[in-house]
Amino acid sequence: MFSKQIFPLKKELFSSLVYDYLSRNDKVKEFYNFFPDKSGYMEAINEIKKYSFNRELLVAEINSASASVKNTSNQSQVNAELLLKSNTYTVTTGHQLCLFTGPLYFIYKIFSVINLCEALKTEFPDHNFVPVYWMASEDHDFEEINHLNVYGKKIVWETTEKGAVGDFSTNGLDVVKSALEACLGNSQDAQKLIQLFDEAYLKHSNLSDATRYLVNVLFGKYGIVVVDGNNKLLKQSFAKFFASDIFENNVYSEVNKTITKLNSLKYEVQVNPREINCFYMDKGLRARIEKQNGNYSITGTDKVFTKTELTTLIENLTEKISPNVVLRPCYQQYILPNISYVGGPGELAYWLEYKEMFNKSGLFFPVLTPRKFITIMEKNVVNKLEKLGFEKENVFATEQEMVKIYLEKNNKSFDIEQYKKSVESLFKEIAVEMAKVDKTLLASAEAEKQKNLNSIDVLGQKATRAIKQKSETEINQIKSIKSKLFPDGVPQERLENFSSQYAKWGDGFMDAMKKNLNYDLKSNTIEIIFEN
Repeated sequence: MFSKQIFPLKKELFSSLVYDYLSRNDKVKEFYNFFPDKSGYMEAINEIKKYSFNRELLVAEINSASASVKNTSNQSQVNAELLLKSNTYTVTTGHQLCLFTGPLYFIYKIFSVINLCEALKTEFPDHNFVPVYWMASEDHDFEEINHLNVYGKKIVWETTEKGAVGDFSTNGLDVVKSALEACLGNSQDAQKLIQLFDEAYLKHSNLSDATRYLVNVLFGKYGIVVVDGNNKLLKQSFAKFFASDIFENNVYSEVNKTITKLNSLKYEVQVNPREINCFYMDKGLRARIEKQNGNYSITGTDKVFTKTELTTLIENLTEKISPNVVLRPCYQQYILPNISYVGGPGELAYWLEYKEMFNKSGLFFPVLTPRKFITIMEKNVVNKLEKLGFEKENVFATEQEMVKIYLEKNNKSFDIEQYKKSVESLFKEIAVEMAKVDKTLLASAEAEKQKNLNSIDVLGQKATRAIKQKSETEINQIKSIKSKLFPDGVPQERLENFSSQYAKWGDGFMDAMKKNLNYDLKSNTIEIIFEN
C-alpha cells in the first residue's frame, strides 16, 4: 500500500537553532543535556534515576481521569500501572485539543512517542517506557483548534464560549458533523469516521472528554496514556513552583539569560517569558496574572489580589492557577518521570531556551526528540514526478526551484551566465588597455560594461519567458504537485486532516503510519510515504 523513502534533514524546513541542534553543531551544546541517540538516552536514564516522583499520586489521578470516558484500553491501563515502578519512564508529546485531531501531524506526534517507546524498550530492556499524550486542555486560543481542513475545505466550529477550551461544551458540533459528512461522502470508511466523530463529540459533554475518547479509539491499542494537567491534586503538588514564578520571577530571570546567549549567537527565539508565567482560571476565563502597584491583577477583569490573598489561593485553590507555555514544561516534568519530550520544530526551539530554568528549579531536563516529519505522496503525484524526471526529494524545493530543475534536466534552460562572463572578461581586457591611454576613461568603460550586462539580462529574461511558455503544461503540473504536498504554501502535515487519508485507506492508513513512523536512534530524518 505504502513505501517509505528516507532523506537527511532539510535545512530550509527548520529554524537555524533547531537545525543546528539536530546536526549536533557545537554552538548549541550548552542548551541541552542529552542528544536524542542511543548514548544520549543511556545518559538520560542514568541521570533521571537521581530524581524522585510521586508515582502513586500520578497513577491515581491518571486512572481517575481515564474513568471520565468508557473506552480506555487494557493496554493503556497496564501502561498506567507500570508507572508505579521505579524503572518506568514516560515519553511525552503535548498538543492542543484540535477539532477531530486537527492537522495530520497530530497523528504523527502520537505515533512518534509510541514508536520511540518501543525503540527504547528494545535498546534498554531492563526499563519500561510509556507513551504519553499531554492534553493542552487549559489552552484558551480557540481560533487555533476550532477547525479542520478536508480536501481543501475548511470546516469551522463556531461558539461564543471563553476560557480553557477543555471545558467547552460540545453542543452545536452536530453542524460540524454534517459539514464533515458532506466532504467525506458515503464510502464505508467515510461513514466510519462520521460515526467516530459522533461518538467522540456528540456523546461527550466537553472537549476534554471528547478528545480523550478520540485518542483512545485511534491509539488505545498501542497503550497511549492520556494526561490532563488541569487536575486539582496534581496542581497542588506543584504549588510551590507556581508561587516561585509569581512572587520571585525565577523563570523570567533564567530563561532571559538563555535568550541573551541565543541572541548573541544570532539565533531567533521562539517564545519570550513574562515576569509572571501563570494564568488565573475560572469558568469561562483564563487570563494573565500581572503585578501592579504591589498587588496582583487579572488582566481583562476587575479582580485584584493582595500577595497574602494570592498566596492563600495558590495553597487552597491551586486548580485556579494555570501555567503558560514557558512554565508548563516544568509542571509536566515535575509530575511525570519523563525521559524525553517529542515535538515539532517550534516546540524543540522553545524547549532549547529552558535548560537553565530547569537547573534552577531542580527538575530533570529531558531528551529533546524530534517527532517524525512525513509527507504523504499519492500515486498520481508520484507518477507526475517520475514523468517530469524529478527525484522525490525535489518536492522540498520551492516551486521556482523545481521549475528550474525541470528546465535544466530537459535542456530547456537558457544559461545567460556564460555570456555575461564573456562580456565581463572582454571589458576587463578593454579596461587594461584604456588605462594605458587615460585612467579617467575607466569609469566610462565600467558604465558601458554594466549597460551590456543589463541588456544581456533582459535578453535572458525574454528567453526564459519563451521557454516557460513552451513548457506551460509541465510547469502547471509542477504547481499542481506543490499545491498537493504544500497546500497554501505550508507542508501538507500542517494543514490537512487525517480523515481524507482514512476515508481512502481505512484502518490501513493508521497501520501504515504506525509501521513507518519508526525510530532507529541513529539519525534524524524526514520521510516521504508514497503510494505503491
